[in-house]
Amino acid sequence: MKRKTALITGVGRTAGIGAAIARVLAADGWDLVLNYWQPYDERMPWGVQTDDVTALTAELEAAGATVWSLPADLGEPAAVGLLMAQIAQDVGTLAGLVLSHCESVDSGILDTSLESFERHFAVNARAGWQVIAAFARQATADGGAIVALTSDHTAFNLPYGASKGALDRIVIAAASELGGQRISANVLNPGPVDTGWMDAATKDSLTAMQPGGRLGTPADVAPTVAFLLSPGGRWVSGQLIKADGGFSA
Repeated sequence: MKRKTALITGVGRTAGIGAAIARVLAADGWDLVLNYWQPYDERMPWGVQTDDVTALTAELEAAGATVWSLPADLGEPAAVGLLMAQIAQDVGTLAGLVLSHCESVDSGILDTSLESFERHFAVNARAGWQVIAAFARQATADGGAIVALTSDHTAFNLPYGASKGALDRIVIAAASELGGQRISANVLNPGPVDTGWMDAATKDSLTAMQPGGRLGTPADVAPTVAFLLSPGGRWVSGQLIKADGGFSA
């Protein structure tokens, strides 16, 4: 059978959720376009892991996938168009889309700057809409599947939580507006997953809130995404799904 291709955004580190999703999709027979932007990682506590993109690409190729790794700053208005044009030229048609990129810098109502607020919405909401629209325009008659990762953060993480809430609504709208093209669209909330951003106190407090007594890992989240992209998962659409180990129960 001809392998389908999926675009996964926000895959710059082997420890991230996007990387775990890529591993499961490669094992399921997908070819992959991985988007990343290392200047974002430079601003984060974990920093840039300079060899991670190369290492992950090699790992996925060893699993049988053809992989394209394409950098793009999705906070720039023109970046999505350039990225999708390069995919159309070098890769071909996409059948799957996973939005796992984000801008995430903690701040609250009183200390959020205008620049930070606007960048969160540019990366998390505007770029999400742009990629979804571009994905739909290039889809074949077979349609495709969209999954976007979200969060329920609100207080003291205002621009992140608010922009993710906007992304939720965009994806739900896509399920309705694009359903006639045989495109499914869902939002997935993984709950707290430590990909390098948690300190010891955060880990302890969040672990105490998990019914199973442990934090989620990227590998816990990836199979649900793979299911939603699979033929058996395509009837699920327009949903906000919590795959969080019972954290929100």
